[in-house]
Amino acid sequence: MTDTTDDIAEEISFQSFEDECHLLRSLLNDVLHRELGPQFMDTVERKRILAQSAVNMRIAGMEDTAELLEQQLAKEISKIGLEEALSLARAFSHYLNLMGIAETHHRVRKTRNTAHLSKSCDDIFDKLIQSGVPPQQLYDTICQQEVGIVLTAHPTQINRRTLQYKHKRIAHLLEYNEQPDLSHEDREMVIDDLVREITSLWETDEVRRHRPTPVDEARAGLHIVEQSLWKAVPHYLRRVSTSLKKHTGKPLPLTCAPIYFGSWMGGDRDGNPNVTAKVTRDVAFLSQWMATDLYTREVDSLRFELSMGRCSDKLAILADEILLQEASYENQKNENWVEPVNRKNGYYRQSLALPTQLPADADFPSCTESQYSTVELPGNLSRQNRTSSAPTSLNSIKTSSSEISSGTISGEGNRPPTKAACLTKGASFTSSQLLAQRKLFAELETGRSSFRKLLEPSLNQRPGIAPYRVVLGNVKDKLIKTRRRLELLLDDLPCEYDPTEYYETAEQLLEPLLLCHESLQSCGSEILADGRLADLIRRVATFGMILMKLDLRQEASRHSEALDAVTVYLDMGVYSEWDEDKKLEFLTRELKGKRPLIPPSIEVVPDVKEVLDTFRVAAELGTDSLGAYVISMASNASDVLAVELLQKDARLSVSGELGKPCPGGTLRVVPLFETAKDLRAAGSVIRKLLSIDWYREHIIKNHNGIQEVMVGYSDSGKDAGRFTAAWELYKAQEDVVAACKEFGIRVTLFHGRGGSIGRGGGPTYLAIQSQPPGSVIGTLRSTEQGEMVQAKFGLPQIAVRQLEIYTTAVLLATMRPPKPPRETKWRTVMEDISENSCHFYRSVVYDNPDFLPYFHEATPQAELGFLNIGSRPARRKTSTAIAHLRAIPWVFAWTQTRFVLPSWLGVGAGLKHACTEGYMHDLQAMYKEWPFFQSTIDLIEMVLAKADIPIAKHYDEVLVSESRRGLGVELRNELMMTEEYVLVVSGHEKLSENNKSLKRLIESRLPFLNSINMLQVEILKRLRQDDDNKKLRDVLLVTINGIAAGMRNTG
Repeated sequence: MTDTTDDIAEEISFQSFEDECHLLRSLLNDVLHRELGPQFMDTVERKRILAQSAVNMRIAGMEDTAELLEQQLAKEISKIGLEEALSLARAFSHYLNLMGIAETHHRVRKTRNTAHLSKSCDDIFDKLIQSGVPPQQLYDTICQQEVGIVLTAHPTQINRRTLQYKHKRIAHLLEYNEQPDLSHEDREMVIDDLVREITSLWETDEVRRHRPTPVDEARAGLHIVEQSLWKAVPHYLRRVSTSLKKHTGKPLPLTCAPIYFGSWMGGDRDGNPNVTAKVTRDVAFLSQWMATDLYTREVDSLRFELSMGRCSDKLAILADEILLQEASYENQKNENWVEPVNRKNGYYRQSLALPTQLPADADFPSCTESQYSTVELPGNLSRQNRTSSAPTSLNSIKTSSSEISSGTISGEGNRPPTKAACLTKGASFTSSQLLAQRKLFAELETGRSSFRKLLEPSLNQRPGIAPYRVVLGNVKDKLIKTRRRLELLLDDLPCEYDPTEYYETAEQLLEPLLLCHESLQSCGSEILADGRLADLIRRVATFGMILMKLDLRQEASRHSEALDAVTVYLDMGVYSEWDEDKKLEFLTRELKGKRPLIPPSIEVVPDVKEVLDTFRVAAELGTDSLGAYVISMASNASDVLAVELLQKDARLSVSGELGKPCPGGTLRVVPLFETAKDLRAAGSVIRKLLSIDWYREHIIKNHNGIQEVMVGYSDSGKDAGRFTAAWELYKAQEDVVAACKEFGIRVTLFHGRGGSIGRGGGPTYLAIQSQPPGSVIGTLRSTEQGEMVQAKFGLPQIAVRQLEIYTTAVLLATMRPPKPPRETKWRTVMEDISENSCHFYRSVVYDNPDFLPYFHEATPQAELGFLNIGSRPARRKTSTAIAHLRAIPWVFAWTQTRFVLPSWLGVGAGLKHACTEGYMHDLQAMYKEWPFFQSTIDLIEMVLAKADIPIAKHYDEVLVSESRRGLGVELRNELMMTEEYVLVVSGHEKLSENNKSLKRLIESRLPFLNSINMLQVEILKRLRQDDDNKKLRDVLLVTINGIAAGMRNTG
């Protein structure tokens, strides 16, 4: 089991897994033999056998023999030419990726074939009922649960989207190949398709040639929704509903969404100057456009499906109104061509035309997977990103014959909008020119209407059709106009649509869908109501009109700079130079006022203007499109009030210009506590905030009495070491919960977890179940970053399982909170371990002058920037110091060398000191009885099992200056000592004794992983002597890809 998919299944069938790995490896060998010839294959096989033999010797305890074999492998690799090195790196990288695909596939199969899955809704609901939880309490808790999963653009997804597509296709073929009723000919066809996909993989460039833009990153997130979550969400909610009905007698309400999604892609501007106010605006509109497009397709299929004539009176009345409205557009002479509804029998006799073309996937049941096409984006986003190497995951907005035949030419429905001014970008128009434009548009619509009459029979000649089609046709009509409006906004064109002709909120879209559902139920067609229609309603309830609400994030100091500019302009002094009390007095006074603070005439520097523009965009979009405003590096109450003031000022300004209130409400302002120092002060900051009457009343009035607080795992780990960070995070959550409780305010904790153990990653279930008691009370938010998004949500089957695990873990933490430390003494022991662990960690990383140059020499950190995997810079500032390096490249670099230092450094020193102080038996009791401590030790043990001392030593011997190699020796000794004391605490004889699947999976990858590590060392050595050699750089990037695939995580 790897740390990326630990939640999916405890075991996999190793025999079938190894058979599948052998199949994929033999197919890749065939491709390589055909492409590069037998001599190259001999080279590949010799390197693999040498590496496999060394692994076998090491497992058998024959260390000296293993070392000799590894030296021979390194010697042979050092003699290969550049072209052969590139091919070898690519071959090993593809081997490791194919093994990862097979592993994921078998986890899915294990989940699918297991009758009673642990951690599933059925499993956990049953256990809670058996333990005495009243069914009504279980029902209410699930219905009130709110879990937010926030997808971020953190640059840890190393594979290009093109390769992700191909990997997914291979996974689908492996799944298809398992079907028992396939004929011999069918299986041969599957093998042929696999060969084609693997050949395509080999002939595709693995290296990203261009850095993605923030919009590219947002498109990647939307791709996950379109290709996986769109199907997974209704499937997951059906599971929850079925289990809930089984154990409580009541299904999940249709509009209940226990899980919702957020995004930082296009909103996270912390240290990323590429994320501007315009980018945020465009990404928000793009997300709305895609939501509308997906809903349009679903409604089209549903409209075809609901062909029945029996309906409720309410639906019949609505259909009558729609037809009368349609008639007024089609026949200005008010001819009465609509027959009334026979309400006595409940049948509808006249309606809109039958769809002239079967919608895509309408002939498939709603439970089957829809494969949507991947074509061009709307508006200027498609033009500005046309050079991107990744395929676009969104759908074309080009007019199709089906749109023409159904009366939706150019994205318009059967009726023209009340107002629509579509002008040339950047043009200046007089009033007469504007009238001429509108007249031209009206004439164009008349022409389109005439063309439609040629294609369709007149209304009074149409056969009788169901009222559901009338209502859903109207829904589709509005959705198409909504989509067209968004296209105009994306192109920066004016659009003056009548608000009654498009959808602004999910509630507006839900209204007719729920009416259709109620009508079907009242007519005895519950089975129809609970099919595709119920799935669509659940999607709308979960995704809303934007799929994922966008969070904004900015560093606290940027808001201080903006207020500096304002206070200096107003001759009030320099805001950032004031003490905290003066800041709070000023901010509170201004927040209570009713006038804007910032004069319209103020002129500010570009950085400040960008901050003010961001708040203006937030005011224009509101909470219908945006979620929270996260303040990174928050340390004081004034950091929160500063954002509240800037937000209030922007909303007043925009509201004045619009002549009406801003859409939605104010954004939740969320302080993010990241460093160990800030985590220790988190509770005090929240107490100070809630003691301010204005702020407390604001939380109660505008945010339902809920204070959201974010805790950061990445920077705290880099600042103080993994163990100390874990303990400070635990205490900070306890303190924040206590602070909110004192003021009668509920709290939602937002966990900024990374992918790797060093950045707070690991199994979701384990993480949630080890939180402090009372910190998870039905609500939780958590980030999913980089490669974790693809690993956890890239396939619908895996996504369903992950969503279920989130649900049951939060449910258990709410109803059966984790145990607190049994004895006060245990907290004293933790403080002792934490203090000594942090002291040792910082003495190495920050205080040792040799560490920074050692780090640069022993790892590929400096070369990681060539990967082009993210839009943001690797450092917050230009300094080369560790403090200014972001946590992702810090962890990424050590993961590449297999030393994974950030995840364990300091842990051994802390545990050793505690044992020498006589706490060994306490530590063993803590491991058995305290979930938090047990999960902390288990995660460290998991990462130690993936560390490889011989490989790390090889990096040092080849790349590190002789004067600094002694530091490497000390660190490797520290790693061995850490392993020793972790085993003492856990009581295990060997690492991963309680996780034999992980151990076996790691061993299966080692022949390829060790080979590619040794190749990376050789390439780094050559590149550092010839740093302008682009070919060498390409080889290095391929090895980075391969090692990331073998380790199953990056940063």
